Amino acid sequence: MSSEVVSEVQVSLKELPMDSWMDHLPCALWDVPLRNLAIPGSHNAITYCLDRSDGSPVDLTQPDLLQKLDKYMKPLIRPFVYKWAVTQEATVKEQLDCGVRYLDLRIAHRPNDTSTDLYFYHGVYTTLTVETVLQEIRSWLDVHSREVVLLSFSHFLGLNQDLHTGLISTIRTIFNARLCPTTEVVTLRNLWSLGYQVIVSYEHSMVSLYSDLWPHIPYWWANKCKAEALIEEFEHRKQHGRPGGFFVTGINLTEDLKYICSHPTESLKDLVMSTYPALLSWVRGQSPGSESHSLNIIAGDFVSESHFVPTVIALNQHLVHCTGPCDVSRGN
Repeated sequence: MSSEVVSEVQVSLKELPMDSWMDHLPCALWDVPLRNLAIPGSHNAITYCLDRSDGSPVDLTQPDLLQKLDKYMKPLIRPFVYKWAVTQEATVKEQLDCGVRYLDLRIAHRPNDTSTDLYFYHGVYTTLTVETVLQEIRSWLDVHSREVVLLSFSHFLGLNQDLHTGLISTIRTIFNARLCPTTEVVTLRNLWSLGYQVIVSYEHSMVSLYSDLWPHIPYWWANKCKAEALIEEFEHRKQHGRPGGFFVTGINLTEDLKYICSHPTESLKDLVMSTYPALLSWVRGQSPGSESHSLNIIAGDFVSESHFVPTVIALNQHLVHCTGPCDVSRGN
């Protein structure tokens, strides 16, 4: 393929309408398994609505010292918690509109809450319930019938068996016939023909009881606060090969207490935005596919604030080059 054609493919993929980019992919990609496509994802997707009221406790995964300081020095401590807990400022609808198709959903039941309401959490709990957000996703899918989302439910905090059962029931009720069973061939053409739009992975043993729930999607987390160290970690992991199914490469940086204390006027967003140029430069050098070094889902923070999403989607140009003529029939 000539360099002129390669350039045209790259430009066209970057310039797809982000709210419906799957629907507008070249037909050569309709039969590629989704596990081999490059898919943009949102790390800790529902942190744009963290509860800022004094009545909301710090989540129970936080160190004991932080929980005690928050209890007795809340006006001083809370601003720091929020600055480093918010990973997304865009709503779930805005994230989907900008092209995100994988959502990292971390579920919690608030301590001392007598209701069965579930929330998201990161540092503190959210104001929006899980059911409310899932309904928003369903409403978005109603308008975008050719888009497919992957919803990863994990990091469960404070859920007993009954709450898990209730959450699974809520998921199945809201998405119903849109849930893709684990037995299906997961290509866009097949999903379109069958009306499936949602792949739910659920990090709990109960997943084995339901044919429409997928096992946990592995998430490569580097646990680094510097872009160079994160890139080095992922290059090392690539040498050992990619998982066979869906998997996530999280280019989200992780701050430690030493970093926070040495940067008292900064926030997680400051850290992320300062390192995105280096991280996206690395992403541009990656490729999707079935090869051992290939990537699949790539997740980041503040996904609507940079060129992250179109950069990930444009990686699929590598797969367009490897395919021949295609049948343009999409099914129903």
